[in-house]
Amino acid sequence: MDFLRPLTWEDALAAKAARPGARPVQGGTDVMVEINFDRDRPEALLDLTRIRALTEWDTADGRLRVGAGVPYARLITELGGRLPGLAQASRTVGSPQIRNRGTAGGNLGAASPAGDAHPPLLAGDAVIEVESAARGVRMIPAGSFFTGVKRNALEPDELIRAFWAAPASGPQYFSKIGTRNAMVIAVCSFALALHPGERRVGTGLGSAAPTPRRAPEAEAFISGELDWDGRRPLPEPAVRRFGDLVRDAASPIDDVRGTGAYRGHALSVMARRTLTWAWDEYRAGANGRRAS
Repeated sequence: MDFLRPLTWEDALAAKAARPGARPVQGGTDVMVEINFDRDRPEALLDLTRIRALTEWDTADGRLRVGAGVPYARLITELGGRLPGLAQASRTVGSPQIRNRGTAGGNLGAASPAGDAHPPLLAGDAVIEVESAARGVRMIPAGSFFTGVKRNALEPDELIRAFWAAPASGPQYFSKIGTRNAMVIAVCSFALALHPGERRVGTGLGSAAPTPRRAPEAEAFISGELDWDGRRPLPEPAVRRFGDLVRDAASPIDDVRGTGAYRGHALSVMARRTLTWAWDEYRAGANGRRAS
């Protein structure tokens, strides 16, 4: 197995074009596990850790552009106030050592149905910036990025450069069920984001289908039920219906971590809870704005 270590983004793209089978490595927290357990043996590893541009983030046109190499630890400390759902998910990833090395870009590249970063990126309408030497930059909405179990929309010569997301305009929450409280792969997970300016709710489901996915019927239903002026509490029948629609959007399997029936039930509970937390926070802010 060859080990390629480009120093610039242009060199990385050239290397990927020349060796489409080379596996990109940023933190290596997913790739090295697959290699150690002999589940994968790529022809080459393409180490991206020396490319500084991937470790930076900035703002443009009111949106955040976050490099694929920004680790979870920095997503928490530097962007927690702007992307709270993603920060909450990042806190559940592995150990402090893994959070210092692992990245949302690597999570996207692995495209695992259980990837913790995926649900909040879906709920927040993130867009993935990818690039190839031959065709340049391509922008892929998160909802179109995942194409199958551990498969994504990248062409063989493309690399993930960054993701784009608007700073949170309303409350965001992430919830995860595991077999223990830390260092665990999700049995299932759920993210929710309120978008008050559009009077809309975003969702993201993890470890509940062949790919991370949204619950569009649940989004449309609850977006129409909420009093976006913040004067009324959540109607309990609507909360229950929202949980049912989230459950119905999933297609979970039975495996060693949980049954499909349990995953469906857990998703409905997490959907109801995160919606309640988010709406309580939103109403408190709305009432405070009226009082002032």
